[in-house]
Amino acid sequence: MKALSIHPTAIVDEGAEIGEGSQIWHWVHICGGARIGRKVSLGQNVFVANLVVIGDCCKIQNNVSIYDNVTLEEGVFCGPSMVFTNVYNPRALVSRKTEYRKTLVKKGATLGANCTIVCGTTIGEYAFVGAGAVVTQDVPAYALMVGVPAKHIGWMSQHGERLSLPLAGNAEATCPRTGQRYELRETRCELIETVD
Repeated sequence: MKALSIHPTAIVDEGAEIGEGSQIWHWVHICGGARIGRKVSLGQNVFVANLVVIGDCCKIQNNVSIYDNVTLEEGVFCGPSMVFTNVYNPRALVSRKTEYRKTLVKKGATLGANCTIVCGTTIGEYAFVGAGAVVTQDVPAYALMVGVPAKHIGWMSQHGERLSLPLAGNAEATCPRTGQRYELRETRCELIETVD
């Protein structure tokens, strides 16, 4: 595994935990309470607040700010300039630091470029939020979400391929790239067979 790499322009406050093999690029700022896993990539101009947990193998592209109370599980992709929030009704003249809402992004999810995740939501495993979408409610595992506000329009495989499944009902589909099989039961999609 590669050694931890931190660009000279990055600011890493004392106390921050960063796993081996991670790459911290230009003008990143990591606050002292942040916990960052192994093999994480933080692109140019990323900000990571104190009360943030980032799992192993996440990729955070340029110009993303990860604010307090955001947790990213393993293998989350955050596209360029996507946005997290942590206060639902902010005002410059009203302090709401005790009202931060938690946001959880589960394993393998993709958050496309310029999308916005409104605080207090959970993004399910391997969900795929399209570029520019605004997520205002919880997102099911494997769901494909697009638009403003984001709407559920389909299902995605772990490999990031569209699955031929209805939005609801009982059906099965195969990932066109990997051959993995998925099952839809009512409104829940899950992987039922892997391919070695």
